Amino acid sequence: MTSPELERTTILREADAAGGHLARICFKTGPPMFTGIELEWTVHDAADPARPVDRERLRAALGRHSPVTIDSTSPAEQLRHGSTVTVEPGGQLEISTAPRSSVAALILATEADIAQVNGLLKAAGLVLGRTGIDPWRPPRPVLDTPRYRAMRCVFDRGGPAGRTMMYSTAGLQVCLDAGEAVDLAARWAAVHAVGPPLLAAFATADRHAGRRTGWASARMAAWLAIDPARTRPVWSPARPHQDPIAAWTEYVLAAPLLCLREEVRTGHRRPGSPSPTGSTAHCRAHPPPTTSTTTSARSSHPCGHGGYLEVRYLDEQAGPEWTVPLAVLSALLVDPGTVRAARAISEPVADRWHPAARYGLGDPPLATAAAALLDLALEVLPRLDLPARLHEDTSRGVRRRLAAAKRGHR
Repeated sequence: MTSPELERTTILREADAAGGHLARICFKTGPPMFTGIELEWTVHDAADPARPVDRERLRAALGRHSPVTIDSTSPAEQLRHGSTVTVEPGGQLEISTAPRSSVAALILATEADIAQVNGLLKAAGLVLGRTGIDPWRPPRPVLDTPRYRAMRCVFDRGGPAGRTMMYSTAGLQVCLDAGEAVDLAARWAAVHAVGPPLLAAFATADRHAGRRTGWASARMAAWLAIDPARTRPVWSPARPHQDPIAAWTEYVLAAPLLCLREEVRTGHRRPGSPSPTGSTAHCRAHPPPTTSTTTSARSSHPCGHGGYLEVRYLDEQAGPEWTVPLAVLSALLVDPGTVRAARAISEPVADRWHPAARYGLGDPPLATAAAALLDLALEVLPRLDLPARLHEDTSRGVRRRLAAAKRGHR
């Protein structure tokens, strides 16, 4: 039997070996104890938000917290409360938190790390963006690593949406434990089903490159326009009882490989073949996949990865508003009963990804479902045991979105 602790460069020569590896690393079940979050922002000049911000300015601002992608000599120090800083291809700044055993602890630690980042940027005349896509600037590369060049080449085959996604978008990613094995299928279905109504409720990306886009979430519009083999939802109401492990493994192995590393020492990469990772033709024509490439297909929808469900369909929120969708998702998954209720509310609209991105709460069925989900979240919010200040701030934010959903319903 293959050891579960494989080196990242271990060659997986057969689709069955890759599938077994995915099943082991992506669905480590157990009591749902931890929550994490990844927050991504566009970065702007404080005086002129349309002015480009280059790599050197970001490096100078972040100092010892700079990732090695913008400073190869950086110690890449974590922020005070354990978050890691990365910089995306368009210069977007992202912090990835350490997992916390309570939502309250996660919010308090993340607030402190965001304040630290804001301080570093303010000293350099920079500010974080407040929406899910750059409202002022067109897509342009800030980091141009071999990996990102290979990705761009692959995405360019399908049109400009890939560049928009890489260089202009900013998402909010909530990481939730997969849960006990007996509850995994229900939690998996629920985080997919609630996606369209929550995307609609928290859409912030209607302006891009100085103009109205006609989309409530132009960020999700970009994702939807990329290769559907990589970005389509894994679960759908047409297959409500699918096995999550089998479905995710099939999805990843069928996705085209993004890039292939040709020289380990230089890190040079070339664009991947359009053929699926798991196909025999691919394995004959190119170097076989390794443990570092079998999970290279990343969806904009929930995916099992490292034992948790990573929810990737939400736009970044303005300022401290990121706590609201985090609390809503955590509340909706607080126990099997709320999971069932959230899924029942959402399943009739669970395939309305395009209307959610296009119209947001202007789509009546989505507005109705969003209002019911937010009502449910408010009902169970006290069970998150948030401190009084966080509970009040979060409740206020949920009620604002609930009022907007009810207006959309009418």
